[in-house]
Amino acid sequence: MDSSEIIRLGELVLEGYIISEQEAISLTDACEDDIPLLGAYANKIRAKFAGKKVDMCGVINARSGLCTEDCKFCSQSVYHQTNAQPFPLISKQEALDSITNFSKAGAERASIVTSGKGMENDPDFERIVTLIKHVTTESEINICANLGTISYSQAAFLVQSGIKRYAHNLETSQNFYPQICTTHPYQERLNTLLAAKKAGLELCSGGIIGLGESWNDRISLALTLRSLDIDSIPINILNPIQGTLLEKQTPLSPLEILKTFAIFRFILPNKVIRPAGGREINLRDMQGAVMLAGANGLIVGNYLTFGGRDIANDFIMVNDAGLVPILNN
Repeated sequence: MDSSEIIRLGELVLEGYIISEQEAISLTDACEDDIPLLGAYANKIRAKFAGKKVDMCGVINARSGLCTEDCKFCSQSVYHQTNAQPFPLISKQEALDSITNFSKAGAERASIVTSGKGMENDPDFERIVTLIKHVTTESEINICANLGTISYSQAAFLVQSGIKRYAHNLETSQNFYPQICTTHPYQERLNTLLAAKKAGLELCSGGIIGLGESWNDRISLALTLRSLDIDSIPINILNPIQGTLLEKQTPLSPLEILKTFAIFRFILPNKVIRPAGGREINLRDMQGAVMLAGANGLIVGNYLTFGGRDIANDFIMVNDAGLVPILNN
């Protein structure tokens, strides 16, 4: 595409224009030479509609492995043989200790994550609610939950436990989803988000890029997130894990990743767009560039089954980009 089209669409979005699906798809034709221009406009859009603040969130693996779903990327699925070690629900003190570590590092929020499809008939649900009540009472940062699929009544229990935001990724587009997971339908993921929203919870939902999806699939995911009015959008970049069905998937280039983040910002001007798992491996020395291509959030610390990087380095990166981390104090 001609660089003038990036400028035209960028100026329109800055004026409050809602970009269409076809216009968003046209941005995917931006050549490598124009990706800095695309990122610059994404940065201007972020500055105007979302400001300079960056939301830092840590994840806590509160129950790991033995998941009966067949998501091709996941090291915790029983369909895969990986080095990820399963363990049962952690104790309230273990959860609080992890949250305290995030708090001391300066993170503004933490998300409690459990393996498995969801909470329907899950024997741990009451214990999880009790754990959440404990940590929301004792901690000084915002606590989110990511427990898989939930019903409206379960979402209401989470509200009563002190949770204000529920996280549940759509992973990819509805069209591409059957290529990634066959053991439960996309609609169940959508229903979970709708149930959580009906219960009064903020929503955190995004996906993974680099699964083998097309650009159209990425645009479709972004538009679905826009239609659901998602508050926080984590974008993971596939980290191919040995033993999963995607272990040999070709990694995305840093420039393609930056282009993806920039286009998401064009579509979602005022939302938190959060680089998540796989950024360290796939962006390498260009991690800082994503903060100048529309990003305004980060998943910090370690991930569920693989390591991240020192949180202090992320604070330096954010400050170096002229942005301001939201501090828990």
